[in-house]
Amino acid sequence: MLKHLSETFSLASAAYADMHQIERDRDWFILKMHEELGELTQIWNRLTGRGRLKGQSEQDLQRALSDETADLLGHVLLFAEQNHIDLAAAIERKWKFRPPEGTVS
Repeated sequence: MLKHLSETFSLASAAYADMHQIERDRDWFILKMHEELGELTQIWNRLTGRGRLKGQSEQDLQRALSDETADLLGHVLLFAEQNHIDLAAAIERKWKFRPPEGTVS
């Protein structure tokens, strides 16, 4: 499952980078993770009354929370792939369970 997700995110990211002429060097991967976590935090702050709503409804904010969480997940997977990290092995070692194999529904 993680390998499939990682490969799919990698293809999408590469296409986006090519389209926008972005160089994805080694630093880019960790910087993007940090950027996405910041965006997720901003949405969380709005949802929990710690930030300005900027005209967004709760439904808008919930959707943005989902979108930014997906962005962060994608960039974590891209970072792991770029740095040859076996996430399945790390999850098994640190979280004490084996991630399921196969595709995501």
